[in-house]
Amino acid sequence: MECLFHNEVIRPQKLDSFLADIRQRMQSGFQPIAFFGTSESLIYCFLGKTHELCLYCTPFPDPARYPSLSVDYPAFQIFERELCEEFGILPIRHPWLKSVRHPSGNKLSIEDYPFLHSDSRLIHEVGVGPVHAGVIEPGHFRFLMRGEVVEHLEIQLGWQHRGIIPMFCKGPLASKMLYAEAISGDTVIGHGSAYCGIVEELSDITAPASDLRMILLEMERVAMHLSTLSALAGDVAYIMGQNLFAALRTTVINATLSICGSRFGKRALRPGGLNYGISTSLIKDLKAKMQYCSVQIHDAAEAMFANSSLISRFDDTGTISANDALSFGFTGITAKASGIPVDARMDHPVWQYPGFLVQTESSGDVYARAHLRYMESMQSLQIILNLLDKTDPEAPCYIGLKELMPNQIAVSIVEGARGRIVHIAKSMDTQKALWYRVVDPSIVNWQALSIAVSQEQISDFPLCNKSFDLSYCGSDL
Repeated sequence: MECLFHNEVIRPQKLDSFLADIRQRMQSGFQPIAFFGTSESLIYCFLGKTHELCLYCTPFPDPARYPSLSVDYPAFQIFERELCEEFGILPIRHPWLKSVRHPSGNKLSIEDYPFLHSDSRLIHEVGVGPVHAGVIEPGHFRFLMRGEVVEHLEIQLGWQHRGIIPMFCKGPLASKMLYAEAISGDTVIGHGSAYCGIVEELSDITAPASDLRMILLEMERVAMHLSTLSALAGDVAYIMGQNLFAALRTTVINATLSICGSRFGKRALRPGGLNYGISTSLIKDLKAKMQYCSVQIHDAAEAMFANSSLISRFDDTGTISANDALSFGFTGITAKASGIPVDARMDHPVWQYPGFLVQTESSGDVYARAHLRYMESMQSLQIILNLLDKTDPEAPCYIGLKELMPNQIAVSIVEGARGRIVHIAKSMDTQKALWYRVVDPSIVNWQALSIAVSQEQISDFPLCNKSFDLSYCGSDL
C-alpha cells in the first residue's frame, strides 16, 4: 500500500500512531485540509499551515471505530461525519454525528433527517426550505426560536447530491474537465484550476499561460464578491448599491466572456494550459474595463459603507470570533473577516503573487465580511492589471500531456472566492485515478452560519446567510 507524495514514500501507520501524529501537528498550528476514506480501505489525513503540507494514512480500524478528533479539534467534525457516512467508521464521542449529504440510515429518506428538538414550552420551531422564495439553491434551515431570537440553527444539506466525485475515476482522468466545472457553477475557474493542477502534477508537467489563468481566477473572485455585495445591499433596501454592484459584476463577467466565450469561464481551462489565447487588442480592452471597474467599485463601496442605516444593520450582526474561526478551521472570507490571515495564495501558492498581502478585518460580523469583499475586489483588480501589463499574447497557451505517473498522490490547492479549494487524487495507472477527492470551502464554512445567527433576530438571518454566500452544490457534490 505504499505510494509517493511529493517524492516521499507514504506508508500506512498503526491507528494509535496516526492519531498521535495528527494531534502533535494540530498542537503546532496545523489545520486539517482533508480527512477521508478511500476504496483502498485507508483513511488519509492532509494537514497544512503556511508553506507546509503533510500526509498521514492508516488502514480502516477493525472494529470500525476510533476516538474522535473532533472532541479536541472541532475542525475535524465535518470530515469525521463524512467518513462515518461513507464507510461506516464510527468516531467515538463525536459531538454531532449526523449525515452530511446522504440519508441518515439505510431505511431513512432525506425527509426523515433527525433534527434537534426542544421540549420547552418557550421554544418554537421555524422551518425554511429546501424550496425558497428566491431563485436559489435548495437547503433546509431549522430554527429553534425563543420569541424572535434564534436559539439554535440546524442546516440540512444534500438536496443536490449528484454523485459527481466517482465520475472522476471512470475513464481517463485528463478528460474530466466538464465535471470539475460543474462542481459549483459560480466557481468554474477555481475548481477547474484545482483539477488541472492535479492532472498536471500527476503528469509531471508545468502548464504555460499561468498569467492568463491567474487573470481568469481573479476575475471570477471579483465577480463573485460584487454579486454578494449587490445582494447584501438589496437585503437592507439600499437599492443604489444593489444596482451598481450588479451592473459592475456584469462588466466583469462579460470580460470573461470576451476571453473564452462563457461568462462563467467554462471551456477556458484544460489540463496542460488553456483552450484560448489572448490578443493585444483584447489585452487593451480588458485593461480599460478593469480600470473602469476599479474606479466605479471604489466610489460605490465608499458611498455604501458611509450609509448610516446600512451600517446599523451590518455592524455587530452575525459575529464569528477569531477563536471559533480557528477552532472550526473556517477558510476564506469567513476566517479573514475574523482576523485569521488564511489564504492559499500566500499559504500554498500555485503561482507567484509578488507583494501579495492577505486582507483581513477583525470584527467578524456582516460588516467585516462585506467590507472585506470590497477590499479583495480592489486588490484582485490591481493583480489583474499588473498581469495584463506583462502578458505576452504570442506565448504558447498549451503543452501536451504525458501519461500519469502510477501510484502517485497529488494535491492541488487554489484560493477561490469562498476560500480554500482542495482537490486530491491518487493515480491507478497511466490513465485513470484510483480515487479522487474534493473539498469545497463551503462544506467547512456552513457551521459558521449556525454560529453567527445564534442569539440574533431571525429577521437578520437572510443578511447573515448572504454575508457568507456559501455554495449548496459545492457541499452536496
